Amino acid sequence: MGGMRALVTGATGFVGRALVPALVRAGVEVRATSRKPRAPEAAVSWVTCDVSSREGLGRALEGIDVAYFLVHGMGGGAANYAAHEAETARTFAEVAQARGVGRIVYLGGVAPAREPSVHLQSRLTVGEVLRAGGVPTLELRASMIVGAGSASWKMVRDLALRLPAMVLPRWTRSATCPVAIDDVVTALVAAKDAPLPKSEWFDLPGPEVMTGAEVLSRLAALEGRVVPALPVPLLSPSLSSWWLKLVTGADFSLARELVLGFTSDLLPRDDRYWALIGAPPRVPFDEAARRARADEYTPASLSGVLADTLESGVRLVGQRLASARRPG
Repeated sequence: MGGMRALVTGATGFVGRALVPALVRAGVEVRATSRKPRAPEAAVSWVTCDVSSREGLGRALEGIDVAYFLVHGMGGGAANYAAHEAETARTFAEVAQARGVGRIVYLGGVAPAREPSVHLQSRLTVGEVLRAGGVPTLELRASMIVGAGSASWKMVRDLALRLPAMVLPRWTRSATCPVAIDDVVTALVAAKDAPLPKSEWFDLPGPEVMTGAEVLSRLAALEGRVVPALPVPLLSPSLSSWWLKLVTGADFSLARELVLGFTSDLLPRDDRYWALIGAPPRVPFDEAARRARADEYTPASLSGVLADTLESGVRLVGQRLASARRPG
């Protein structure tokens, strides 16, 4: 569709950073949001916007054909982030309808086999809220996205590469279909004009079904490591999250939510979306992992990693200062 105008919220995040240049290459006129002012770019129009603000969204969504909703509030450990996410999605859908947006595209999470964690339920609720609005919405549901900068990737990478032996709690037996960031971007770009007679959701699986333990062992093998594995069936997800804090550099609140969400299988209902968009063959897990490792050493990725590290450090200092101020 020539002359299409797209808004990408969460454009400075892991997925947004990959999606924006892909849309530009596809000939889309891109407007991207950021919470802080950014220097102008030739191919992208940046707008400073708080996506929970109706006034800010009204300006950002003016004249937009397709709006990508890629924001979430899981990081930072805020206790009420789920309610805030749902309200933000409701506001976004209402303002998008008022501004005549033709389509919303949302990247959410796979529905688990059993009761979802707070994080996964929030992801599913956001999708429901957007699809219930007046703008046709295409919701894509992915489990672990393999790519440099992904929170779940950081967590399993650190476990596979740093542990002298792998302690395997029961939750590592749960199965999922990891998907490469390259395939996620392909899916999101195609979503701008995929057939959508009404609001709909689709799973976005990778090509392989793997348990958490298999993900860890395959990553270790790619680095030439043979790591002994020790099953520990009594180590709960909550206790595991504290163990992870000692091993991984991923944001602790994110890592904890991700572990709590992996207590049952995260498997797709089907893979019909790939057929719908006529996508090329999907990237195998080992190749996706190799690309992620290579991308972690590019200048752009290193700057992103440094920014993430600085942001995590500032957040941690703030949390400790707040704790120090509490009486008693």
